[in-house]
Amino acid sequence: MQWDWLTEQAAIEWAGWLWIVLMVVWVVLMFGMKRAKKRERWNERLGYLLLLLLGSWLIFGTRSGWTTLNFRVLPYERVVWGIGLAMTAIGVGIAIWARLSLGANWSGTVTLKNQHELIRSGLYRWVRHPIYTGIALGMFGSAIIRGYLIGLIGAGLVLLGFFIKARREESFLHEEFGVGFEEHARQPACFCRN
Repeated sequence: MQWDWLTEQAAIEWAGWLWIVLMVVWVVLMFGMKRAKKRERWNERLGYLLLLLLGSWLIFGTRSGWTTLNFRVLPYERVVWGIGLAMTAIGVGIAIWARLSLGANWSGTVTLKNQHELIRSGLYRWVRHPIYTGIALGMFGSAIIRGYLIGLIGAGLVLLGFFIKARREESFLHEEFGVGFEEHARQPACFCRN
C-alpha cells in the first residue's frame, strides 16, 4: 500500500475533518437532553475550562511569539503523521461512541439531570470517562501530527483539565448514586477509573 498521499498537511486536514465530525455529532445530539436539576457553578467550571481552551489553542492555534516552545520534538516523517492521525481518529471515535451511550444524560458541564441514570453500558463498562479519554487521545494525536513541543504541552493541559472536570463530576455522581457509583468506580480500567 502506498502512503504517498500522507503528508503533514494531509494529516492535519484529515484530523481537522475528524474534529468537525465530532462537533457536528455534539450539536445534533444536544437536542432532547434531560433538564438539569443541579449544575456546577461558573467559578467551578472556569478552572478546567481555561485549561481546555489554552491547551486546544496551543495544539491548533498560532505559534508566533512562542519561539522558545515552538520547536519540533518529533521527526518530520510519514509514520509520525500516520500515528497521530490514527490516534485522532480512534480518540474521536471513542468520544462519539461514548456520547451516544450517554444519550439524554449528557451535558457539557458537570450536571445532574432529572431522572439521571448511571450509564454502565458501551464503553462505560470499561472506562469511567470515555468521552474525556477519547478527546484527550485525539488531542495528543493532533499534537503528534504537528510534532511541536508546544502542542504536546497543550495536549497535557487538556488532559489535566479533563482530570479536574472528571473529579468534580465523580463527586456529583457519588452524591446522586452513592453505593452504586462506588461499585462502578472500583472496576479497573484506563484513564479516570480508580
